[in-house]
Amino acid sequence: MRNDRRKNNELRKVTITRGVLDFPMGSVMIECGKTKVLVAVNIENNVPSFKKNSGEGWLTAEYNMMPGSTDTRMNRERFKVSGRTYEIQRLIGRSLRMAVDLKLLGERTITIDADVIQADGGTRTASITGAYIALEEALKKLTKKEGLKKNPLKEKVAAISVGVVGGVPMLDLNYIEDSSADVDMNVVMTESGKIIELQGTAESQPFERETLNALLDLASEGLKDLFAIQG
Repeated sequence: MRNDRRKNNELRKVTITRGVLDFPMGSVMIECGKTKVLVAVNIENNVPSFKKNSGEGWLTAEYNMMPGSTDTRMNRERFKVSGRTYEIQRLIGRSLRMAVDLKLLGERTITIDADVIQADGGTRTASITGAYIALEEALKKLTKKEGLKKNPLKEKVAAISVGVVGGVPMLDLNYIEDSSADVDMNVVMTESGKIIELQGTAESQPFERETLNALLDLASEGLKDLFAIQG
């Protein structure tokens, strides 16, 4: 039995609160067990220099851990982000760009801000899953406001963690499980089952191809539930 009494193929309780902020075009609070992430989406009528005159838009992301998000205070990254933060925000950006037709978006920039209020494992995957919901809200508003011929949103995107803990494959790892996992993996997929990104690591010794297949199957089933929760 897991420390929170879940089955090995069971998600933590997921709670999604939409429209939690008044000023961004889209916002959501996503709670996965004890992990809580606040996501805001803003859209501006300009693009980075490498996209100018391309007719296409851009999507980027920023990720932060709030000072009170862990059991010891996290210092704010005021002037330079850590390597971990940089890697996670690039992952969020790559993942959500797969959900948007940048040509239909036009020369606009979508910025996703994911702020971890409380961390108990799976902060990057919760950020991606929640960001899709806030992005959906923002693009609906943009399409109506700007009179776009078609909503640029293509397909749902979500992410989940899986791992091997004590020799047993498990879905949606919390911090205790993640910190003791033999294998730790994050899976980002589209609703149609296409893989956007896999981040997998053997923590103690290499693992077999069969283990990878089992973890992907486990992630796929968990993601089906997340897509249903996204609505």
